[in-house]
Amino acid sequence: MRALPPGGLLDWSAPWHWNHDARPCRYCGAPTHLRDGKGAADKVCAEAALAEIDGIVRAYAQDRL
Repeated sequence: MRALPPGGLLDWSAPWHWNHDARPCRYCGAPTHLRDGKGAADKVCAEAALAEIDGIVRAYAQDRL
């Protein structure tokens, strides 16, 4: 199972991903209008975090073979 879609980019086109009020991104702390399922998060930061998780999962899976 992959943390990111095959292209590596998340689709944040749904209207609920944007909020009028800027809040600190939970990853970098910069103000952002973007939201994911857990709160304020820049799209780039969320993708980077998921890519890191994806890499850890893949490395773990390789070790188990």
